[in-house]
Amino acid sequence: MVAKMAFWKRLRLTLDMIKFEHSVFALPFALTGALLAFRESHLPIGIFGGKLAWIVVAMVGARSAAMAFNRILDAEIDGRNPRTRMRHIPAGILSSGFAWGFITVSTVVFLLAARALNPLCLKLAPVALALIFLYSYTKRFTSFSHLVLGLSLGVAPAAAWIGVTGSLDSRILWLTAAVTFWTAGFDVIYSCQDFEFDTGHGLYSVPRRFGIARALWIARLLHLLMIACLVALLASFGLGWLSLAGIAAVVLLLLYEHSLVKATDLSRVNAAFFTVNGYVSVLFFLFWAADIYFLGLRA
Repeated sequence: MVAKMAFWKRLRLTLDMIKFEHSVFALPFALTGALLAFRESHLPIGIFGGKLAWIVVAMVGARSAAMAFNRILDAEIDGRNPRTRMRHIPAGILSSGFAWGFITVSTVVFLLAARALNPLCLKLAPVALALIFLYSYTKRFTSFSHLVLGLSLGVAPAAAWIGVTGSLDSRILWLTAAVTFWTAGFDVIYSCQDFEFDTGHGLYSVPRRFGIARALWIARLLHLLMIACLVALLASFGLGWLSLAGIAAVVLLLLYEHSLVKATDLSRVNAAFFTVNGYVSVLFFLFWAADIYFLGLRA
């Protein structure tokens, strides 16, 4: 009984370590990709429902494995950073051995979900894993690590499309690009907090290379590119006014996000990073799902 309680406590700590609740960032975009694929493929609703469930399982498994891997790989760096030294592994709250076990289980879950979707998903699963694990190394050698992180999340809508249809339509890559630029933009903002630490320890980031003020302008440019990609996505699928309203909501939220952060005041970075971006992904999905259903599937 004691061992069982200890296991569940360590599992809860692991979920806290990987910020399991932040799955909300990429999942709504993956679901949007799945709905767009459903709109084009005209699958029976029962079959689509089963595929949607496996897509969610695959997303959670992949993200969980990637986040735990990142925490293990960065444990020594996190231990030296005042902002992160109390994270679970460097603080000794959780062992790296348990985290490795969690990664193994999460990876197996992801592979099983990919297999359940279709053969192409299973073939591409190792490529997806390689990409999301690669991100954890990039801050050691390139300032473009933010874009690698963005692509790690950005492949989710394309992967969901493949999961539904068994093939890839180039139009969905507009959503992959949008999520890539969106994620890279807010990651640049978030990394401004570590400008001094990154500079002192030889780590790579846009703020370290260009300075905080210019980094914030680069983040704005990345988010402008996101909006351009969303407009292109809307046009390529011939969607209606609800999708356009969703893009407008994203624009307003991003404007608010950037108003929270200044080069001379980073005190509200967490609000900009966690709260606003959670609303961005969820509201985008709600508007686009409504458009696909009311103006598309029911038409």
